[in-house]
Amino acid sequence: MNSVSKSDIDKNFGKILRDFRIKNNLTQEQLSEKLGISLKYISRIENGNNGVKTQTLINYMNILGITPNTIYAPFITNKDAAKDIEISVKLSSLSDEKKDFINSMIDLVKNLD
Repeated sequence: MNSVSKSDIDKNFGKILRDFRIKNNLTQEQLSEKLGISLKYISRIENGNNGVKTQTLINYMNILGITPNTIYAPFITNKDAAKDIEISVKLSSLSDEKKDFINSMIDLVKNLD
């Protein structure tokens, strides 16, 4: 099993969080106000110099529309979990209408047993 360092995790999280903040057209200052945390802490997180508390990470994800797979996928090496993530990523690119259709098909297949 490959070990992942805290530094690698912090840097990856920081990059993802920064990219999504920019994608959402928010400055660090605007995001700090929404999250209720200091601008300095946001900067340290985005630069990979600080870990992010679970509560703060969840708030980031809710505000910026980040899925858990986006955050954790780079670190998952379990083949079954990686396959689930791959399917989830493909689903996330579909329209809501297509997602509803796929969800109905999954329910149908599950009920075949």
